[in-house]
Amino acid sequence: MNLLKRSLVAAAVASSLAAGTAMAQISDNLIKIGVLTDMSSLYTDLAGAGSVAAARMAVEDSGIEKRGIKVEIISADHQNKPDVGSSIARQWYDTDKVDVIVDVPNSGVALAVNQITKEKGKVFLASGPASSDLTGKACTPNTVHWTYDTWMLANGTGGAIVKSGGDSWFFITADYAFGQALERDTEAVVLKNGGKVLGKVRAPLNTQDFSSFLLQAQASKAKIVGLANAGGDTTNSIKQAAEFGIVKGGQNLAGLLVFITDVNSLGLQTAQGLIVTNTFYWDQNDQTRAFSKRFEAQDKGIHPTMVHAGVYASILHYLKAVEALKSDDGTKVVAKMKEMPTDDPLFGKGTIRVDGRKIHPAYLVEVKKPSESKGPWDYYKVRATIPADQAFRPLKDGECPLVK
Repeated sequence: MNLLKRSLVAAAVASSLAAGTAMAQISDNLIKIGVLTDMSSLYTDLAGAGSVAAARMAVEDSGIEKRGIKVEIISADHQNKPDVGSSIARQWYDTDKVDVIVDVPNSGVALAVNQITKEKGKVFLASGPASSDLTGKACTPNTVHWTYDTWMLANGTGGAIVKSGGDSWFFITADYAFGQALERDTEAVVLKNGGKVLGKVRAPLNTQDFSSFLLQAQASKAKIVGLANAGGDTTNSIKQAAEFGIVKGGQNLAGLLVFITDVNSLGLQTAQGLIVTNTFYWDQNDQTRAFSKRFEAQDKGIHPTMVHAGVYASILHYLKAVEALKSDDGTKVVAKMKEMPTDDPLFGKGTIRVDGRKIHPAYLVEVKKPSESKGPWDYYKVRATIPADQAFRPLKDGECPLVK
């Protein structure tokens, strides 16, 4: 081979190696995203198929595939059972080569997935679950808790209601990790602000009949009936509270976790006046409206919840970190996600703390009266913006072992 030919071959090899460098540390030359969600029960509207749609939109908007990195999205229904969710997570990580699990509405399932993800050195982007323990005593180097949590809800909704005179409470609580954490965090806020808790009752997940729990709340004569539940449990308890005349009798309901899909299900006539804390509202600005229009076209007319927004934004940031690192090593990718400032069209600029808590503002909103709404899904008016540095639990108070 003459010198010129050798030089051309060497140049071609060098060029080929350079082109492959970005993929060198990405296993299988593929990023595999598993959307683990509720496809069939009480959280399906607020997460479910909408979370899969949001994941697809994030991959498309990231542009990563145009730059030569393939992405595959798969999904499964955890049935709100920690054992089912754990089994899927292990199968995905061990056999199906999933790199990152996203969403997981149900704190019991999420806490199990959180631990498995740590064991396997993968990534968990938690948008659906609420328990603040995910960035507290159960925190790991592999989980990012993106959207909201029970501390935020308690201090947003609970704090606002106590300060406006709602100083005696009775809790109706979903009897699993999420409800217990929300009740705990809200009770702490009530007591801190000089209020008192007159009673509490635990209701099984996906309860259809809340009558016995509502009668106990009514008998307590507490000013506020705190609903430490979500999704179908929230809408059922609010509808049945109306039948029992709880609000007409002088008590008020505090929906401690209410999604826009719940308000849509209840209707403004029933939901009007509810005080809610959210981190995303579709009608905030031009970017959120544009996202919501695209989302609605994919998910049968449903407008996106904050869970859907969190799935989208967390995947966008994850893919940026993968590209910056040129690796899909889970523990390293999460460290990179914490190192890089976040910036996306739905939550704006933000950061991820060492405990895995994503930091952004929260909004205290009130559900409009029917006469105030200008059209479909025009449900909220913002009463207050809670700044990012106040919206979530201070780092020092979380008991996360990663915090030195």
